[in-house]
Parts: sequence; structure tokens; C-alpha cells
Amino acid sequence: MLELISDGFRKAQNIFQGKVTIQEKHIEDAIKEIRISLLEADVEFHVVKEFIDNVKNKALGEIVHTKVAHGGKKLKISPEQHFVKICYDELVGIMGPVDTSLKLSGRTVNAIMMVGLQGSGKTTTTAKIARFIQKKGKRPMMVAADIYRPAAIDQLKVLGNRLDIPVFSAAGKTPPLICKDAMEAAQIKGCDVVIFDTAGRTILDDTLMSELEEIKAATSPENILLVVDAMIGQESVNVAREFDRRLDLSGFILTKLDGDARGGAALSIKEVTKKPVKFLGIGESLDKLEEFRPEGLASRILGHGDIVGLVKDFEEVIDEKKAEEDAAKLLRGDFSFDDFLKQLKMMKKMGSLTDIIGKLPLGQFGLPHGVQVDDREIVRVEAIINSMTAYERENPDSLNDSRIGRIAKGCGQPKQRIMDLIGRFNTMRQIMQGLGSGKKKVLGRLGVNPNIGNLLEKGAPKLPKKNLVDLKQRKNRKKSAKKAKKRNR
Repeated sequence: MLELISDGFRKAQNIFQGKVTIQEKHIEDAIKEIRISLLEADVEFHVVKEFIDNVKNKALGEIVHTKVAHGGKKLKISPEQHFVKICYDELVGIMGPVDTSLKLSGRTVNAIMMVGLQGSGKTTTTAKIARFIQKKGKRPMMVAADIYRPAAIDQLKVLGNRLDIPVFSAAGKTPPLICKDAMEAAQIKGCDVVIFDTAGRTILDDTLMSELEEIKAATSPENILLVVDAMIGQESVNVAREFDRRLDLSGFILTKLDGDARGGAALSIKEVTKKPVKFLGIGESLDKLEEFRPEGLASRILGHGDIVGLVKDFEEVIDEKKAEEDAAKLLRGDFSFDDFLKQLKMMKKMGSLTDIIGKLPLGQFGLPHGVQVDDREIVRVEAIINSMTAYERENPDSLNDSRIGRIAKGCGQPKQRIMDLIGRFNTMRQIMQGLGSGKKKVLGRLGVNPNIGNLLEKGAPKLPKKNLVDLKQRKNRKKSAKKAKKRNR
């Protein structure tokens, strides 16, 4: 995501490395790198100019305090850190202030109108918004108002079935009439929010805009959200400007930002229209609709990741108590392939691996931005683990050459790939066991929950009776297997 922009800021930061003082020449060189990257990323020209002027004025005009007070201590900051802070503040200023709220009035049925060009991901985003509202305790209904695109109505119905959300459609009627009838149907069905999936066009035209204006007049929606494909670059600003002029938009949803190295729309739209970006539609999963956080995106652009965003993703898919138990188990080195498979499935729920890794502060460790990871690798690893027996998954050390050969045939993977996975798994287990054997102070410095430290000190938690029975059964099976071997000899 946003690799072109991130690359320019990384080059700018490199200019200040090792410098004790900031000279005007250093600032000019750094700003030149940033200007080039912003323009290449399709950020609107006037936005680039304003951003560069603000950064330059602050970098030249401010006194750099190399020592600052923080938490009762004196900390040293470098010229590079000072410059990064200026850039961060300006990036947040361009994209903020944030407003991810959806207006819901006192009406029995509230309306959200989804608009945008064809191919922007509007229908999928309609379903994501419906899911988002559903999780907030509302009862949404989606409306198939795109009568022109082949299979648009069927697509929305399929998505509705997956989410268990009703979809309203009416053959032979115009979109304004369909939307108006949907408001009445929602009241009868007991739904309190309707979401109109309106038609798009490949280009802006007056017919499209007039039809949308008629829908607005007929239903008075509380929210009009423009779905913008980030991959169309600077053209997205022109699209946003025209839609806002005709419809008075409530805000924007940016899609396909995870598949675009440029992403200039993220920096341009709000500044040009003065309307907020409310959500980011990242990934195909219907749960992947992120509330827009300028601070998180600015931090990612500068190579510092977005730990807050990553934690929010974890919170949606993780059970806190179970996570503590799993972490304690991992730090004791008592970690099986079954546990590993559970973690992989949890990660899949969070979205693409590329997006997860994008939220890690790779830049702070000198690692490149925009690391691309093949999500199919998770599928391959799952296939390998699922080809193991229950005994092998629980006892990774039992995997000898013969067993590995059988697993390779079972999952259709080369033998070397299974051996590589086992090697990486054992290395991870040894590292975590080494960390777990350390003192609580070490765990604290690593940011590990103190409760995990307590679990480690107490030793293995008492297993429930069911698990003890399973353990006895496994021991009995081992004894039976040994006896069988002796008989065969």
C-alpha cells in the first residue's frame, strides 16, 4: 500500500541519517524526494504544493531541541526524528480531522445511499457497510437499485444470503421508485437502516447524476457515501468533486488501497472536497471495512506501521483469555502444529498477510516498505498440517523421513517444502522457549502481558478432565503401538 509515497519519505529520512545539524541543503534535498514521490503517486498538484510549503517552512523556521522532556526523563532526538515528526503532523492534517460516524436520525427507517463509478467495488462495499451496521446492533436491509449492470441484483442477493441480511428488489421499476418502495418495505420487515446500491457508469454523465438526484429527492437519505477506487489516481479527485457538487456527499469510502502502490487519492480527496474519508475497504472479506484513521495511515507511509490498527484487527477475531493461555503455552515451548493451525486460521480472519505485515513497523528495523506476501502460502501450510495425523500434529518431534514422505504425497507438496516448514516451526519454538525461560523483567520489556508471566511461573495450567482423558488415551496408544512392533519382529 502506498509504496511510491513511502519510498520518497524513506529516501528523505536517509538524507538526515548521521547528521548532527539540519542545514537548508539537507531540507531541500529531502523535500525534493518527497515532492517527486507524491506527484508520482498521483496526489493532486495543489495538495502537493501546500504540503511541501508547510513542511519546508516548519523545518526551516523551527528551533530543533535535541533534548526533550518525556515522562520525567531527558530524551535526545535526532534531526531525522524532528523532520519525520513534521511530516507526520502535516500528513495527519491533510487527511483529518477524522469523522467515521454515520448519521442516523429519529426516523423509523434511516437511509444510506452508496454512489460511485462502475468497477469501484460499490456492491461489495454496500455489503460491507451492511455488515458493519449489523455488528452495531442495527437491522439493515440492502436495496438492489442498480438495474443496468448484468447480474448486479444477483450479486447483492448472494452477499445478502451470506450475511443473513434481506435484499429488496423490484423488477420493471425505475431506481428512484425502487428506493422509495424499499423504505416502506423496510418498515414492514422491521429493518431500521436501508442501504441503496445505486448504478454506476464507466464515466461521469448527466443521466447518471440526474437519476441519483431523483433518488435523493425521493428518499432523503441521511448519508450519501461515494465509493472511490484508489487505483484511478488523480481522476478520483475530479470524480469526488463532481459527485459532491451534485449530491452534497457525507463522505468517502476508499477501496483497493491495498492493491495500489500510488494511493494519491487517500491524500487528495479530503483536502480538495473538505469532506471526510470515513472508511477503507481493504480485502475481499465482508468484515474488512476499516474506520479511517489518518494517524495510522500517516504512520504507515512513514514506515512506522500501524500497531493500533493491528490491535483493533486482533480484537475482532481473538478471545483474550484464550490468547493468554496460547501465549503462555508458546513461551514454554509447548506448541504443537494444531496450535499453529489455529493461529493461521485466526490470521486469515484478519485479512490478507500483506495488509497485516503493512501494519508492522518494518521501517524501524531497516526492512523495506510494501512487502508483498502470497496469501496462498497459508493455504499450502494448512494442506501440509492437515495431511499429518493427530499424533504427528501433537508431537512435531515424531516427524521422521518416512512420515515426511507420506505427508508430501498427501498434500501434493514437494518433500523439501515440508522439511522447510518443520525447520521454521522448530526454530520458532526454540526461540519462544528461550524467551519464556527468562525473567519477568525481560517479558515486561518485550511488552508481554504480566498475566502470561504469572502463568509461566506457576508452570503448566491444570488440564481439564477431558484433556487428561485424551492424554491417557494417547499414552495407551503409544504402548499398544510398541507392543505391536515387538510382535511383528
